[in-house]
Amino acid sequence: MSESPSRVAIVTGAGRGIGAAVARRLAADGFAVGLLDLDEAGVTAGAEAIVADGGRAVGVALDVSDAEQVEAAVTRVAEELGAPTVLVNNAGITRDNLLFKMSEQDWDSVLTVHLRGSFLMTRAVQKYQTEQKWGRIVNLSSTSALGNRGQVNYSAAKAGMQGFTKTLAIELGKFGVTANAIAPGFIATDMTAATAERLGMSFEDFKTAAASQIPVQRVGTPEDIANLASFLISDGAGFISGQVIYAAGGPKD
Repeated sequence: MSESPSRVAIVTGAGRGIGAAVARRLAADGFAVGLLDLDEAGVTAGAEAIVADGGRAVGVALDVSDAEQVEAAVTRVAEELGAPTVLVNNAGITRDNLLFKMSEQDWDSVLTVHLRGSFLMTRAVQKYQTEQKWGRIVNLSSTSALGNRGQVNYSAAKAGMQGFTKTLAIELGKFGVTANAIAPGFIATDMTAATAERLGMSFEDFKTAAASQIPVQRVGTPEDIANLASFLISDGAGFISGQVIYAAGGPKD
């Protein structure tokens, strides 16, 4: 590890929800943060809020599945904030449907954003991490990786994120880079609200029903995930790598 590794983080899918919460927490931890998302308004507002609180941040709009856009975005963050040594791969979408109703586009779009996007982002950032001889990668998986009706595409993508994470840990460990995955359970976000709407339920009823099946008797918040990401990124977590941590309010197989 270098004496003073760059404290610059990139968070994808940072326009709202979990990504936005992680960006805020890392800024509070003292990181300069590059907020990346397809939603330009969301990351611009998020970056402005961090700056208003005395931090350093930049919002960059991009499609994480586009290699040229990824390279340009990472370069911009490096030029404006410094070499990024922390990467949180959070960008993701859902296109839920039962297998026999699922289109090829539904399959391809979900796998492309989650897996291709994370691959492109990690490839672009790892050169800064290996030069600094220090880095942290946190990938967002999901309890859906264990299987979930109507999410064959999303489940496959989130299971893929776990294998991706373990391989990164093996390849990058000698450079002082750790890689871990967080697999959230039910988190109250716009994405889960949209699921409730598709099911014809109010979001409050949907959360209540979910909480009744969770041992801690509540649903998760984006801040719950941000707290865990903060720990995995800290110097104190330097001996933890290649792990998948289920943040679901109870045990998962």
